[in-house]
Amino acid sequence: MNMKNKVILLAAAGLLSLAACNKKDDNNGSATTDFNTLKTKVLADFTNNVAVAGYSDLKTSADDLYAKLQTLNNSATDANLSAARDAWKKMRGTWEQCEGFLFGPVEDNDYDPNMDTWPTDYNQMDSLMANASAFTVADVQNYTLSLRGYHPIEYVIFGKDGNKTAADLTAKEKEYMMALAEDLKNTCTSLYSSWSAAPENYAQQVITAGAGSTKYTKKQDVYLAIIGGMMDICEEVGTSKMKDPYDAYLTEPALAAFLVESPYAGTSIADFKNNLIGLQNVYLGTYNGKSGLGLKDLVAAKNKSLDNNIQTKIAVAVSSFDNITLPYGQAIAAQRTQIQATMAALDDLKNTLENDLEPFIKTNITD
Repeated sequence: MNMKNKVILLAAAGLLSLAACNKKDDNNGSATTDFNTLKTKVLADFTNNVAVAGYSDLKTSADDLYAKLQTLNNSATDANLSAARDAWKKMRGTWEQCEGFLFGPVEDNDYDPNMDTWPTDYNQMDSLMANASAFTVADVQNYTLSLRGYHPIEYVIFGKDGNKTAADLTAKEKEYMMALAEDLKNTCTSLYSSWSAAPENYAQQVITAGAGSTKYTKKQDVYLAIIGGMMDICEEVGTSKMKDPYDAYLTEPALAAFLVESPYAGTSIADFKNNLIGLQNVYLGTYNGKSGLGLKDLVAAKNKSLDNNIQTKIAVAVSSFDNITLPYGQAIAAQRTQIQATMAALDDLKNTLENDLEPFIKTNITD
């Protein structure tokens, strides 16, 4: 190639490079417009595909649990007891995933503590059943929170050591069980309605954030609430549900056993893992076969490296529970190394959400 042609080609290359730079600048402008659309669409998809869908499934599961317990109440067979236990476990899985976004009515209206307060004291429940003359929903609503919701039902149908038979169920236990189940069903119906119907219609408050919502005058506010829920569940699982009994075991083994969540059914690890799957659902914009835009799409649009990092840390945290193969009450004694690794993964994820994702939202979503 002679020098003249080379100069001409270099000049042409320079013009093409300049054109490419100008085109890139134009794309940045489009990307800004697309990002504005994206941040609105992500809220709609989270609301419809994750939050409302999850609460709808929770309501359905509560109805099913009530029906299974009613069948058990009418005919106390081991087959009916097994079906009731399966319904309880299924409902717990749904609820624990919904805990990945604990903000809004579930907190504001005390739905969470009304149905999921722990630890429970089986001696207290035994005393209640021995001394109460009758059980109604109104009675249950006036009980201390640890005597309402999932865990008293768990105690009645699984028993202290998880080996209750249908023949062991007393008339008082069945009466208490049905009042608890109706109260739980009512709570889940109210929670679903708070998002899906007037007067609260919380779904619309989230979807219209920054565009007419009276709850969230800025989109940034609802995004920070969503991320706050993700951080909270990391902390609740890692430093409360797991760490409290883990620490107590060394000096007070009896207290450690008392502090374990879902001890009668032995589903603690499933509870913990489902909490993190719920967080993952929020970030990915997926739930139970439904998929749409999620936080991952917002983050990837501006910082793909950060998105990859967050997705990796979520996956590591979720999969780490599979290494804890014993019921948690036993694992705090025999699998302490595995528990430490999971708690470290949760802490690492929480720090990334707090130090990287939250600032990302504050920087990139200001309206």
